[in-house]
Amino acid sequence: MTFEDWVQDSKRKIDTYGLRKGARSAAFDFWGGAARRFCHTLGLDDGGTPIYDRDWDVLVLLDTCRVDALESVGDEYEFLPGAVPSFTSLGSTSWEWMHDNFTDEYREEMARTAYVTANPHTRRFGDEFPAPPEAFGLLDEVWTYEWDEEVRNNPPRPVTDRAITVARERDFDRLIVHYMQPHAPYPSLAEFAPEAARLLDDDEDAAVWDLLQTGQLSRADAWAAYLETLRWVLGEVDLLLDNLDADRLVVSSDHGEAFGEWGLYGHYRHVPIPVLKTVPWVELSATDTGEYEPSVESESVEVSDDDVEQRLSALGYK
Repeated sequence: MTFEDWVQDSKRKIDTYGLRKGARSAAFDFWGGAARRFCHTLGLDDGGTPIYDRDWDVLVLLDTCRVDALESVGDEYEFLPGAVPSFTSLGSTSWEWMHDNFTDEYREEMARTAYVTANPHTRRFGDEFPAPPEAFGLLDEVWTYEWDEEVRNNPPRPVTDRAITVARERDFDRLIVHYMQPHAPYPSLAEFAPEAARLLDDDEDAAVWDLLQTGQLSRADAWAAYLETLRWVLGEVDLLLDNLDADRLVVSSDHGEAFGEWGLYGHYRHVPIPVLKTVPWVELSATDTGEYEPSVESESVEVSDDDVEQRLSALGYK
């Protein structure tokens, strides 16, 4: 977000929420932008480990998944340990994670990798990112043909279907499966905070972070909805584990999420605080029983730049 964008968004918030609440939310946004510039200028965002410097056959990314979030639901899933191992990601946003992991240094590894993804930031390959889309052995952009306008996100099941199909039918050294969950918006928010959910439905420009900043949504309710979204995608991980073969399948994330820590809400590029940069690294194995038959097929769909921006906006990127 540029300064001009911040000014325009601040005006919108004041008009929508009133002077006190709108100015409060705008101040949090300003602080987030200032933190990003400060950390990047001083080089504080340089830490982290490239994914290709670690061992894995299948890398399952749960976008914005925090270590403590995974631990809090761990006893509900047999495949999750009580204490979740972690490592430091290269990015505190998807943009930064992709930009810093998919570089010329790893072109050979990328050529042997299939990347099945629901994340619209892949549209920037070959533009803002060093790697062009053809650098991958396969780039399956599920978000282009399975976007759901009702949930304003890409549901996880089509990603699961495509990952299983690719694993069974194509021969790649590595497979990345990038789900958008538990990234906001949270479909179950109305169960925990009906009024907040109504406000978001009425204003497509609003994000869950706006309501947290203005006090119209409690952290407890937002966290509960976030965990429900995490459970949604963990059901898909369970399905993956029984329907593809992998000696080392890793459940991880590209970055975390802030719920008010350090005065930050959501995630900001180049901000290396632990809740954004420290992500899970759970090593598992998978065996294909053949019991599940995917139904979603890859499609070639032209998505305009305006559509891409609208989808990124729906995910909270402004």
